[in-house]
Amino acid sequence: MGLLDQVDLTLSLSREQEARQLELLQKRILELRLACGGMLGDGKLGPPVIILFEGWDASGKGGAIKRLVAPLDPRHVRVSQFAAPTPDEKRHHFLVRFASSLPGWGGMAIFDRSWYGRVLVERVEKFATKDQWGRAYSEIAGFERSLYDEGAVVIKFWMHISQEEQLKRFNRRSKDPLRQWKLTDEDWGIEAPCARRRP
Repeated sequence: MGLLDQVDLTLSLSREQEARQLELLQKRILELRLACGGMLGDGKLGPPVIILFEGWDASGKGGAIKRLVAPLDPRHVRVSQFAAPTPDEKRHHFLVRFASSLPGWGGMAIFDRSWYGRVLVERVEKFATKDQWGRAYSEIAGFERSLYDEGAVVIKFWMHISQEEQLKRFNRRSKDPLRQWKLTDEDWGIEAPCARRRP
């Protein structure tokens, strides 16, 4: 049994509890963002803040990011989405494509998917060889260590849902003309721990 199998997915918040907590946390992230950016307090720039969102397809990464950045001025935060690497990106080391999205001192960046794709999606879908994804564990650890050593704060979230909930969300998306584009044949057909076959 893995750690994710032990997560209690019956826990929930009422709409009122969610709204109250969200309001408090949005205010807090705004204060932190302004302080790190030197716009509150002593005016000194704080460390770069990098927030990674990973998780199952349809687990709510995009919605969580939208709620996170809602109170922030778009000039003060960058959201970067990462899909499958382009042919040109495949010509370089897998970490290279993330470098241009990293924030400098006083900056904040939110990553919708990240370098963990090498050991998650690329591993499962066999886009990376066993040698490549096996080596990636130490490469990712070294990369994050270098960010930490330079003073960056790296915050990581894993968005987890049950297989049943994922299937419900896939089915809802498949019926919504404005969200159908998010689904691919791979979403329905990959033989992965949390993948479904199209009904």
